[in-house]
Amino acid sequence: MEDGMKTQLVSAIQLQEVELHHKQKKGLEQSFTVEEAVETIGFGRFHILLFVIMGSSNVVEAMEIMLLAVVSPEIRCEWRLEDWQVALVSTMVFLGFMLCGVLSGYVADRYGRWTVVFGGFAWSAYFSLLTSFAPSYGWFIFLRSMVGCGVAGVSQGFVLKTEFIPAKYRASLLPLATIFWMLGSMLIIILGMLVVPTLGWRWMIRLSVAPSVILLFLFKFIPESARYNVSAGNYDAAVRTLEKIARMNGAALPPGRLVESVVTERGSWRLLLNPPFRTTSLLLWYSWFVASFAYYGSVLSSSELLEKNLLCVTDGGRDHDVKHLHLDGRCYCIAFAMNDYQTLLISCLGEVALIPINICLLNVIGRRRSLTVLQLVSAGLFMMLNICSTMFGFTVLLFLLRSLVSMNFNVVYIYTAEVYPTVARSLGLGFCTSFSRIGGMIAPFIAQVLMSRSVVLALGPFAIACLLCAAGSFLLPIETKGRPLLQNS
Repeated sequence: MEDGMKTQLVSAIQLQEVELHHKQKKGLEQSFTVEEAVETIGFGRFHILLFVIMGSSNVVEAMEIMLLAVVSPEIRCEWRLEDWQVALVSTMVFLGFMLCGVLSGYVADRYGRWTVVFGGFAWSAYFSLLTSFAPSYGWFIFLRSMVGCGVAGVSQGFVLKTEFIPAKYRASLLPLATIFWMLGSMLIIILGMLVVPTLGWRWMIRLSVAPSVILLFLFKFIPESARYNVSAGNYDAAVRTLEKIARMNGAALPPGRLVESVVTERGSWRLLLNPPFRTTSLLLWYSWFVASFAYYGSVLSSSELLEKNLLCVTDGGRDHDVKHLHLDGRCYCIAFAMNDYQTLLISCLGEVALIPINICLLNVIGRRRSLTVLQLVSAGLFMMLNICSTMFGFTVLLFLLRSLVSMNFNVVYIYTAEVYPTVARSLGLGFCTSFSRIGGMIAPFIAQVLMSRSVVLALGPFAIACLLCAAGSFLLPIETKGRPLLQNS
């Protein structure tokens, strides 16, 4: 009997030792992913720094793009340009953006986000400065196309920023990037208001380069994406980055070691058209086309309506000829008046006025339905611009339209960054931004050339495109609300 009890006791002790050894081994084998680390660290001081510095990249991007709306009357005057030549300036900028959009996305997925964004800052600042010395119209459009190429790299900053933000904060933080875009738009308009009448458009461009130069020095405080480093096999760099963020936020990493699978095929366009993402990619490409088409259509249409005084004009051709033809020929110099600059400033405020509504839509009805609603309402507002009203009424309509198209652009940015995996996120965004620039290339010829012939015909294409895009957004197969970022497909 005693022998049996001894045997049971020995067996129990051995079993406890085995369980203890198993628990210790399990503890040694604990691991975590980048997604788990980002969620555990949470939101803190690092993300505030990230938000300010990376948000400022939107200031640079907005200034370079909105500069076209402010400088158009001036170069039309200096080089005596026709409407199509003015429109070609915007088209060449977006052509540079389109050609370099896919390239910057590929390089960002292969060699890192940080390098591409930093290079984009330097490239766009350099060629923007050269633009101010352009001796002719030909040189001007060439140099602006080079600026567009640099801005394509800067736009990859959205991916870099998104990959550091925890899932539950993305819907609240990412729409706030619109504030920085508005600040950039307002800054270039204020520069135009203060500098163009006294020093001319060339000095306005030179002063507009200052934010890019400042950001080149501040950007060293932003690390490379930990998600990218892991996908490239740079585990040590990823851990150092996550530890630094944890210290800044007063948090700690999850126990164990960082474990993710290394992906040899990064930045492959095939992934975008694989069955899981094929429908999403095709619909997103059209959504980005329309987002850019509608946004720059609203910006350039408002500029054109104000410059040529086409408000309440349904047939712009004859009225345009009467106002712009004089005894000595065509009058090219129709500079913005002070109230025109004020109207553009007020419309810029519209880009942030409805941010709380944008955040509510993203958190309540999700990304896909938000896109559908925003595009439907934008279509209605484009058609309402045809209604003859006072300058106050026009300003209110323009204010609301800029709000809606800006919100739409912001939501499509967020959805794209969330829907693609890390191994193809930058390339996915690169393809999308390239398609968006096709919309940006077409918009000037409708908003600036066709507008002089018929206001109704010029605004109609923007409304129709938004309606079709609303249907496409409704058919998107993936909802990303509350979903963690994928590391691979």
